Amino acid sequence: MSLRLGEFYVAPTWPLFLLFCAAPVIGVATFFRFGLYRLVTRYIGAQGAPLIVIAVGLSALFWALVVLLSGVPGIPRSVVILYPIIGSALVWGSRQVAAWLLMSTGVELPGRSREKAKNVLIYGAGTTGVQLLEALRRAGQYRTIGFVDTSPTLWGQYIAGVKVFRPERMAALIEQKDVKEVLLAMPKANRRERQMAIRQLETLMVGVRTLPAIEDLAAGRVTVSDLRPVDAEDLLGRDPVPPNPDLLARNIKNKSVLVTGAGGSIGSELVRQILRNDPRRLVLLEAGEAQLYEIELEAHELLKARAIAKEQGAAAPPEIVAVLGSVLDGALVRRTLQANSVQTIFHAAAFKHVPIVEHNAVAGLRNNTFGTLCVAEAAQECGVERFVLISTDKAVRPTSIMGASKRLAEMVLQARAAEFNGGTVFTMVRFGNVLDSSGSVVRRFRRQIEAGGPVTVTHREVIRYFMSIPEAASLVIQAGAMATGGDVFVLEMGEPVKIDDLARSMIRLMGLEVRDAQHPDGDIAIEYIGLRDGEKLHEELLLGENTSRTEHPRILKNHEPRLSANDLAEVLASLRAAMETNDVETIHAVLLRAVEGYRPEVRHLSPKTRAEAAAEDVPARLVG
Repeated sequence: MSLRLGEFYVAPTWPLFLLFCAAPVIGVATFFRFGLYRLVTRYIGAQGAPLIVIAVGLSALFWALVVLLSGVPGIPRSVVILYPIIGSALVWGSRQVAAWLLMSTGVELPGRSREKAKNVLIYGAGTTGVQLLEALRRAGQYRTIGFVDTSPTLWGQYIAGVKVFRPERMAALIEQKDVKEVLLAMPKANRRERQMAIRQLETLMVGVRTLPAIEDLAAGRVTVSDLRPVDAEDLLGRDPVPPNPDLLARNIKNKSVLVTGAGGSIGSELVRQILRNDPRRLVLLEAGEAQLYEIELEAHELLKARAIAKEQGAAAPPEIVAVLGSVLDGALVRRTLQANSVQTIFHAAAFKHVPIVEHNAVAGLRNNTFGTLCVAEAAQECGVERFVLISTDKAVRPTSIMGASKRLAEMVLQARAAEFNGGTVFTMVRFGNVLDSSGSVVRRFRRQIEAGGPVTVTHREVIRYFMSIPEAASLVIQAGAMATGGDVFVLEMGEPVKIDDLARSMIRLMGLEVRDAQHPDGDIAIEYIGLRDGEKLHEELLLGENTSRTEHPRILKNHEPRLSANDLAEVLASLRAAMETNDVETIHAVLLRAVEGYRPEVRHLSPKTRAEAAAEDVPARLVG
């Protein structure tokens, strides 16, 4: 108005003053709606010019309508024309000055450093993919080249200004556009579809990150921080069979439950799933103080979260009892069972690392075999209803002390179930490796790749079965509910995995190349170090052919040979005597006679024992 009249203007009346005050109010509201205030701090640069012109123009139009509808005279029409022109110039100029000042102080601006932005593709053009695109734009560090989707109806279309390509175009796009990463945005897809996408990306020499499954996404919109590297579970996991709620709750709901080894990988997941099934009391027995502290804290936090989610009047939360101690402490175990009226035991406490137990045979047998015996005896004396042992595929025709100790633990329960028919129901659940457990090969590979290699694989042909920790714990609970006494349940583990292939896949999916004879300039080498003490090339889950189906498609029931209670007592007495003097050779000789299919390394055996083993057709494994 001052420019129009050629002199400083002061509104002579209150109506005119209020109309002039309305202009900046309308302008602020319009700028906020168009995101110009976010543009000031995140996207200062030429790309904001059209947005500024549109926002100022609309605010001028809205203000002109207010002036017109108010009927207040005294505002020339030329003011309505000058306002958007001068306003756009001032807003644009102020941002350019701010950009110059920030640049002069060394602050790098996203809008002026587009050359440094990382080129990415988004695999999945659904709602989650669009949310991820918005998050990438807000971050300002990524340039989205396009979407990739398997739906033919989307090919060639534009979503939020970004083109959708068919998967077959990825290789060309990655090469032509220098794509550094492909971001998987397929949380609602089943695991098989995601694995197919990952396998396709594995050969393209590009980094891959993924959003978690939809049930694992935090509430709210997708953020860049939700992205994580592809891990072994993405490669090897499978869609779980929906659990049977009746089986899950049968031995837990309104009961007092004890988990031994509660701080371990399987024990801690058992604790989480047991809490979801409303026990009356949950007792955590753990020998490690730090592990016990962590799982007790997590249990209370889970209960607090459930209490917030539940409606008023819901059942009282279970009591959590943390007990620090060993399963070998018979007095402690009995006191714990009696004081807490325990009805169900999940026995997960064990030493599990094969090479360590191989070199510490006495400790391994004491904990795995005699610890199981101690808890089983206490369970019978205290009237526990059900005892479920967590076993391993390494117990089948074992070549290690660890495997033999777990097979003996199974035989302890088989003998007690046969001798004391009625009372405590003893059962065991056998399965293979679980993904990403403590000390797992997956964690080791990840650390080695991040450190620049080499990745160490024991043998080119070594094969293992894998299952996710949550699926294994769920199946253990359900199998235990089906037991009648002395049952050996075996979890259906799916297809075996070649560890060498797993290592190569993990390297490629981190955007790196395996360094070998064909690719001498690759990034990460694979080093073959030989089987560790006690390891086998191939693991098994069944001792015999006498296998039957159960009411769950992934739980099998196997009928296996056992020792009588008297014969087993003699074996355990011989083991105790040998363990007292740390007579490792005698320990192996006893295990050779007692454990079906046991094949220890030949270095453990004296010439006499080797001859006896050969005569009894129990061949020792020859290791150079």
